[in-house]
Amino acid sequence: MLERGDIDLVKLDLNADDEISWAALESAHGYQVATRTDVAGCANGAQWLVGQALVQRCEKLLAVCSAGAGYDVIDVDACTRAGIAVCNNSGPGAEAVAEHALGFMLDLAKKITAADRMLRAGPLRDRLVLRGSQLLGKTLGVIGLGAIGGRLVELCGPFGMEVLVFDPYLDEVSAHARGVRVVPLLELLERSDFVQVACPLTSETEGLIGKPQFAAMKPTAFFISTARGLVHDEAALLEALNSGSIAGAALDVFHEEPPRQDNPLLHLDNVVATPHTAGITVEAARDLAVATATQWQKIFGGGMPTRLLNPDVWPRYCDRFDEIVGFRPNAATLLENGGHAK
Repeated sequence: MLERGDIDLVKLDLNADDEISWAALESAHGYQVATRTDVAGCANGAQWLVGQALVQRCEKLLAVCSAGAGYDVIDVDACTRAGIAVCNNSGPGAEAVAEHALGFMLDLAKKITAADRMLRAGPLRDRLVLRGSQLLGKTLGVIGLGAIGGRLVELCGPFGMEVLVFDPYLDEVSAHARGVRVVPLLELLERSDFVQVACPLTSETEGLIGKPQFAAMKPTAFFISTARGLVHDEAALLEALNSGSIAGAALDVFHEEPPRQDNPLLHLDNVVATPHTAGITVEAARDLAVATATQWQKIFGGGMPTRLLNPDVWPRYCDRFDEIVGFRPNAATLLENGGHAK
């Protein structure tokens, strides 16, 4: 169903000679961008992320796409200046990540991982040290109400939780329709029993949660992130956990991925961690693959990318597409979307 004979698919071997990969990229019209995990073990791995240098070198690129919702591996401004469309795939993995976040909440509240560690370590003398809490009636604070944050809110519905949201792009009407209340970040931090970070990493969100923000949280509150590690300050989080300023944390993301074994956060009993696997499920992998292939078909068929992140690029992109491919994309697609990515 998704096969097309006029599109050549080339898989880059990032451990091969650099010139082989560069030759493939320099001739490519589209690039499904490597993830930070993909390049972590490669010498000069960062060169395969879409920065200014790659944009300048790959003059035939028309579009680049990140694997999932996060697009911090792409310099959007550099692409826009070069007439390159930038897109992501935020929908297919939302269920997997939202369920993972809910799992983190239950794990922290019920002390499941803590109990497992203690039980395996030796004779258990006092079960009361493992006394947990319930989600019922608690307050959930969500930073960023996109596809993941929105689905998490739905999953938490049966627990009767009050939901506070910090999202500068969410209007009051939409918030009311989804049963949440938009509040300033400080109020969310001060009132929430669970603080869930679900926003993308951008210039606006990098370092959003630091020492003052952790200090504002309740000592009984839990911090959870399935977003990107650089949204929060790891040193500040470590200090908050060690001092008892917050009760615990659950992390699927780190500043360095995969995290080093000597990362002090991995040695705290009140931290639950996974290696950026929240979105990795059998179902999500298939849905993401289909969505990715479908979007590339649409791009090379002359349509507007379904998840276009830089709509301002459209006029320049259309000119370049016509020059390189030989026909002009359908501008009506942009008008159907109201000038914005859906």
